[in-house]
Amino acid sequence: MRVRIVAALGVTAAALLALPACSANNTGTKPATPSSARGSKPAHAGHGAPLPSTALKTRLLDEHDLGSGYARKPERPTQHDDVSVLGCPALNDMGGDAAMGGSLDFPHKAKATFTYTASSSSEVSEELYSDTAGKLSTGTGRIFDAMTGCPQYQVLVGSAKVDVTTQRMTAPRLGDERWSQLLTFSADGRDTVVKQTAIRNGSMLVIVSGSPALVDQHLDEALAKAAATR
Repeated sequence: MRVRIVAALGVTAAALLALPACSANNTGTKPATPSSARGSKPAHAGHGAPLPSTALKTRLLDEHDLGSGYARKPERPTQHDDVSVLGCPALNDMGGDAAMGGSLDFPHKAKATFTYTASSSSEVSEELYSDTAGKLSTGTGRIFDAMTGCPQYQVLVGSAKVDVTTQRMTAPRLGDERWSQLLTFSADGRDTVVKQTAIRNGSMLVIVSGSPALVDQHLDEALAKAAATR
């Protein structure tokens, strides 16, 4: 299975030129347990059959859930710039790839991004995925471990260069497994900090990314709505 993930969402225009993405091929080799998820329930503890994308779309947060000051942002068209990752062999070994507006490549997915005009147009994005618990666990763990395994690296997209620093964070004890990271993008003298937290709950994966305060504020309600019975 090929997996791609955008490292962060809702950053400045300069940083958007070089959002790092990772890809991995699942060859059937059993990976080590992701350090960010140790102590959580094993992947086989997942429950429920995978949900189709149409069902996932109804479980995304909307403007009503988020409250006043939020507006849904139109999806950006995918771009295909040449990407080079410098200073992070792990990402190079997994295959650095351009994924502007990309996402984890699981078969069932839904995504929404919102701007929050009350806080300098900050953004928060939610992605929902559904697959078997084992595939969600393996794919997500590999990506987060690779990205947080390099505290500092550079991403080149065409002639644009962005310095990236990563920090593994402790995710709230929700769901069956969880991962979290804090990324700082530095470009043209500007820094943008983005938090990304992923929660696997059975056969569903919830990822909330964007301004750290907004991620912390809306993670619980994103998980609750995603897990609600429809």
